[in-house]
Amino acid sequence: MTDPVLYSERGSSWWPVLWGPVFALLGLGVEALTPGPVNTVMWLLIGGALAVVAATWVYGRRRLVSVRLTPTELVQGREELAVSRITAVTEVGAPVGARVLGGSWTVPKGTGEVPLRVEADEVVLAWAKDPEALTRALTRLVER
Repeated sequence: MTDPVLYSERGSSWWPVLWGPVFALLGLGVEALTPGPVNTVMWLLIGGALAVVAATWVYGRRRLVSVRLTPTELVQGREELAVSRITAVTEVGAPVGARVLGGSWTVPKGTGEVPLRVEADEVVLAWAKDPEALTRALTRLVER
């Protein structure tokens, strides 16, 4: 049985993959409206190449910058932290050099940090696009 998800961020949606093909269609349309040859194959290749690059970027964001909280675990990118290991969510300062969850040196761009105290009085930095919502969800789990 899977645990219910209490908080979730996907990291990215898949719609940026459409940017390349839309750009290629616009280019093809402009070229079709102007005098001269129309390079349909070139525009199809450009649209496909841009879609592949964007799909790689989105896939990476969904793996490395996603957040999921269940009653038993907090998943930050590639790292899983058991909720039972978290001892405090509020009133925790963020010391310089605290380890960032998810395997990065810093919290991902566009996210806010959520300092957590875990076993052995260690402070780690969780992160989310909505750090207040993640803090509320974690507080309900840890302080019950």
